[in-house]
Amino acid sequence: MSETVVVIYSGGMDSFTLLHKARAQGYQVHALSFNYGQRHVRELECAREVCQQLGVPHQVIDIRSLGPVMAGSALTSDVDVPEGHYEEDSMKSTVVPNRNMILLSLATGYAVTVEARAVWFGAHGGDHAIYPDCRPEFLQKMDAVCQVANYHPVAIEAPFLKHDKGEILAEGLALGLDYSQTWTCYNGRDQACGRCGSCVERLEAFAAHDIRDPLPYETGPSCTG
Repeated sequence: MSETVVVIYSGGMDSFTLLHKARAQGYQVHALSFNYGQRHVRELECAREVCQQLGVPHQVIDIRSLGPVMAGSALTSDVDVPEGHYEEDSMKSTVVPNRNMILLSLATGYAVTVEARAVWFGAHGGDHAIYPDCRPEFLQKMDAVCQVANYHPVAIEAPFLKHDKGEILAEGLALGLDYSQTWTCYNGRDQACGRCGSCVERLEAFAAHDIRDPLPYETGPSCTG
């Protein structure tokens, strides 16, 4: 019987690729998504649809009641979403307090329940500049804690930790993935804005491969190639 992993699946580009990577490697996958009051909750609709198509067990956990302890971010509160690249200091307003520690803790509990070997999440190299809870030192310490927090040890793994967005996209393209099934923009409108850090990084990845992003954008073409 194949090993089981829990994939934290937001519905975005990175976790979409991660979900398929786990399946391609022969793991039995349980997808776990969270509604924490993010303004781009539209990504959860993508997650549901993909899991239904693949027949992947999918749990969506509503933790909006934790809003008071995850407030103050442009993703969860009435704060304008900044525009520009992740390396710009303004993007710090998109940090959600303690988000990954909270989500990984809950995912570890779920992993114990389904007897999974590990929890996979989609932190990658492009996140390191802004998000402390996506950096290698955070991953190492969370992994150490979750290995001993229960009688059933659970590893915390981020297979894309040293990858940039372009490298993640390359893996997905090699798997033949359809990125119209994802949502990346921090704004939850009908079309992606093309200006927030998440959109900018995504568009750069597609441009690096000289292919068109299948998502519709409010401003500009969906690729530069």
